[in-house]
Amino acid sequence: MPDPLGTITIASRHRKTKSMNNTDLAEKIAAEQGITKADARKIVDAIFAGIGEAAAKGEEIALNGFGKFKVKESPAREGRNPATGEPMTIKASRKISFSAAKALKDKLNP
Repeated sequence: MPDPLGTITIASRHRKTKSMNNTDLAEKIAAEQGITKADARKIVDAIFAGIGEAAAKGEEIALNGFGKFKVKESPAREGRNPATGEPMTIKASRKISFSAAKALKDKLNP
């Protein structure tokens, strides 16, 4: 039946993917381990804080069966201001990268 207002609904080409956040992860851990959600959230927060602290020190974080987090250095380089086109120097920075372990890749691609 046509829409009485004459509007057209267009289906999105992109599927919305479900994402898991820290709370979802804590709830899953709490349910699987029989602990409170609050305790599980403290554990999740502590794990990510530990990963962040190690990365800030430039350390590699290797999680068996999951993957490795590595800090990479990006040197200073010349660029252009997109608004004015003027040359500018982009300062050196550090970024974190993730390489999935074979076990994780196998789960993604059975």
